[in-house]
Amino acid sequence: MVKNKTEEEVIGSTAVTNIWNIFFRIVAVFAASGLSIIGAGSLVGIDTLTAVIMAGTLGVATVVEKLARAFLDDGKLSASEINAAFAPVDKKAG
Repeated sequence: MVKNKTEEEVIGSTAVTNIWNIFFRIVAVFAASGLSIIGAGSLVGIDTLTAVIMAGTLGVATVVEKLARAFLDDGKLSASEINAAFAPVDKKAG
């Protein structure tokens, strides 16, 4: 017997998928932003770990702010809004 999913189940599974998608993309933003600054931090005398944490946090903060602003508009995050939030750090997202 095949059970059709209710609208709430479909929306719920989509929301969970979006949450995991956003979470892993934010982790990737932190890694990409942090690792890209290692050389520059050492050139100006900043501790490597401090430089990585600062750069990664700044990249994540930028994305989270854009996601929050998109969510505030209508209480939902569409795939295009999510991709637009990641576009500044991931040129393939837009």
